[in-house]
Amino acid sequence: MLDLKDVFYFVQVVDRGGFTAAGGALRLPKSTLSHRVQELESYLGVRLLNRTSRQFGMTDVGKEFYEYAVAMLHSSTVAEEAVRQRATEPSGVIRLTTAVEIAQFALRELLPVFLNQHPKVRVIEIATDRYVDIVGEGFDLALRGHTAELQSSSLVQRAIANVPWYLFASPSYLKQRGMPESPADLARHESIAMVRNGPQQWQLRGPHGQEVVVPIDPRFQSNNMVALKEAACSNLGIAALPGYICRTELRAGSLQQLLPDWSAADARISALIPFRTGLLPAVRALVDFLAVEIPVITAFDHPRRFD
Repeated sequence: MLDLKDVFYFVQVVDRGGFTAAGGALRLPKSTLSHRVQELESYLGVRLLNRTSRQFGMTDVGKEFYEYAVAMLHSSTVAEEAVRQRATEPSGVIRLTTAVEIAQFALRELLPVFLNQHPKVRVIEIATDRYVDIVGEGFDLALRGHTAELQSSSLVQRAIANVPWYLFASPSYLKQRGMPESPADLARHESIAMVRNGPQQWQLRGPHGQEVVVPIDPRFQSNNMVALKEAACSNLGIAALPGYICRTELRAGSLQQLLPDWSAADARISALIPFRTGLLPAVRALVDFLAVEIPVITAFDHPRRFD
């Protein structure tokens, strides 16, 4: 591969009219410059310079190569400046992947705010519930919701927000079936649940840390939280859902929270970053922004900042 440093030396020798002048400007021995240009000529298989004791000049092919060399060095300078600017100022493209619900109920409001704050940044968001190979598919950042600890890997993990789940049902359903006063009362109610492997159950945590496991036989199951929420609004039963995705329905009166002192899951949102070093300022700025704003957006008992 062409050595760009040798190209630079060649251009300097031409621009300064000889090896002596170029060596003085670059603070390099004349012999070093001569050797590097000879290496360049050997690599290209042509003579670029005519050098005798009385004259110095370029060959015809040397003149042609000089034009390309100047353009090549200019392009490398532009490329270096662009990278260095990105290393100090948030700019460029961020490829982000996350679950559909996080994109719909949290990032939908936050990403426009972040982009308005950083006009040189662009975001490509891929919302999907499938497992994504972050490194293999070229993502800079992933946001994942989870209840269990994420598997240890080479990915850098950063906690973003706690998003507890609660129990919800429609007022019409509760009018027909009655309001449960304790976890034991849930056994006589219809349930709606996420599709899961193994036995279906709610693991409830009380106000004093007590835990109660409630086996359920869901009338409707889905891997989509919006579908579960709509089913609850349609009087099909009780659903366990992240509190923040139900706030609009609670305000409208189409859903009601049950057993408010009990949570149905201690879920979290975490950021996953492919590399610990060399993190671009744009990615770092977005992660820092989300770590501050997502807890506000997902806080069940606080109004949304951007309403």
